[in-house]
Amino acid sequence: MNIVERFLSYTKFDTQSADGMECTPSTAKQMVFAEYLRDELVSIGLEDVSLDEMGYLYATLPSNTEKPVPVIGFIAHMDTSPDCSGAGIKPRIVENYDGSDIVLSGGIVTTTEKFPELLDHVGEDLIVTDGHTLLGADDKAGIAEIVQAMVYLKEHPEIKHGKIRIAFNPDEEIGLGAHHFDVEKFGCAWAYTMDGSEVGEIEFENFNAASARVEIAGCSVHPGYAKGKMLNAGRIAAEFVGMLPSSQTPEQTEGYEGFFHLTGIEGSVERATLSYIIRDHDRAKFEQRKKRIAVVADRLNAHYGADIVKIEIADQYYNMREKVEPVMHIIDIAREAIAAAGVEPQVRAIRGGTDGAQLSFKGLPCPNIFAGGLNFHGTHEFLPVQSLEKACLTVVNICSLTAERC
Repeated sequence: MNIVERFLSYTKFDTQSADGMECTPSTAKQMVFAEYLRDELVSIGLEDVSLDEMGYLYATLPSNTEKPVPVIGFIAHMDTSPDCSGAGIKPRIVENYDGSDIVLSGGIVTTTEKFPELLDHVGEDLIVTDGHTLLGADDKAGIAEIVQAMVYLKEHPEIKHGKIRIAFNPDEEIGLGAHHFDVEKFGCAWAYTMDGSEVGEIEFENFNAASARVEIAGCSVHPGYAKGKMLNAGRIAAEFVGMLPSSQTPEQTEGYEGFFHLTGIEGSVERATLSYIIRDHDRAKFEQRKKRIAVVADRLNAHYGADIVKIEIADQYYNMREKVEPVMHIIDIAREAIAAAGVEPQVRAIRGGTDGAQLSFKGLPCPNIFAGGLNFHGTHEFLPVQSLEKACLTVVNICSLTAERC
């Protein structure tokens, strides 16, 4: 099985995670895929293959050198985003892409005007959707790259490497992928998540992240007799939204700029709920953003009455840079491995999160490397085959270079 066939076989599994669940994995269908992967890892000859009751899958490629080499790992997540359906994916390959708009189906078109990154991949073969689901390259491309790299290393024993650990986990898309990850069991000096986007990317900076839930209690009174009595929770919710800067939203920011992102709103006169995520690369600015949410709530309570607005803020993860900087040789190895795969390394900050951030704070330095897909979490997602192949080669190169350099 080649890497494209492997990836396409993975897209047959609907592994969408679900926020707000009290179980791990958050959806049973993720475990179905985990069991398939477990059997696949056994069939290709990996050792210590284990799948726990929460859907965390671990395996080992033993060392083939007498030289003492640090144990390193590669990690990818099995779930796809709740933002777009992952059921019944119908991928197809656009061979030798010519730079024109791509017609998916039913009049749905991925245009170069809206998605200019297509033009960076003219002449390549692009795996696309039919326009009704996401593709699942985030992060089934990462899984395919890791598995294929292990197959390649087994078939080429002349490539010397130390002990390699791999792990596939659930629920990354809802921020819980690393929560039950057993770092001690994994037993690595460092690891890499294969969960980045554009070919060549290396990422060891990410957002500091928090979630915020805003509960607004109104008072419903017949509108004909409401003067001085009604408190319209829905309208107060709209007022809350308006008191945060509209220039500091995802659609208005880029680079290192942080934001407040309204991810959900429900409301009536009697009760309303707002859901936010808060993001900033700078830790001090991140703390200020959380305080600003609290200040808005305090102002509305001062105006409408105590405890009308209640907030709950929970930190999710932090910027991994402070944990990776003391071990920058792991970035140097990744740079060299990517260059050896024929790609120019691009060190970038993630405008998002990765399991590697949480794992880094659990004692496992874990930068992120490109998986090759673009336009994740939507129907216009696509994956260049050549990027998929180069990411796989990067994994092989990291294993070889670690044995050579360390």
